[in-house]
Formats: sequence, C-alpha cells, structure tokens
Amino acid sequence: MLIRTPAELGAVIRDKRKRLKLDQSTLAKRIGVSRQWVIEVEHGHPRAELALVLRALDVLGIPVDANSGTPTSRGSTSAVDINAIVTKAKKGKA
Repeated sequence: MLIRTPAELGAVIRDKRKRLKLDQSTLAKRIGVSRQWVIEVEHGHPRAELALVLRALDVLGIPVDANSGTPTSRGSTSAVDINAIVTKAKKGKA
C-alpha cells in the first residue's frame, strides 16, 4: 500500500484501530499520548511527531516498509484499497 498524504495515513490508522475494536482513549494510552493527539492524527494532522506516528503504527501492527516496490523474500502482503478506506472515513464524518 502506498500512502501519499497525512490524511491517507490517518484514515489507515483509524480503520485499523476500529478493526481492532479499540477506542481512541485506549489507543492513546498504548502509544503514550493524549486522546486529542490520536484525533488529530486520524484527521490527517500534517505535523504530527514522526516518532509517535511510528509508535502508533507499531502498536496497531501496521508495518512500515521502505522497500522500493520490489517483493521481499518474505513475500508481499495483500493490497489495501486506500481509496475505499478514505471514502469510508469520510462517510463516518457525515
């Protein structure tokens, strides 16, 4: 999956949190941040601290892969439709 914007990353974090049935407060405690920080990141805050974003991804079990698009020896993971995640997140705001 290729994430190009903070909003897309926020949508991925929100979607994974919900799939894990975690509320924002629980996720915040596991990361070591405030609930407000989680809210801001899920809404695509462009200046979130990188170390905390990486910690959030780790807590949620979302891998970060710096591979340049070539398959790894471990194989590739299934594709994720980022557009569907963003659309779903936008519907949740309405």
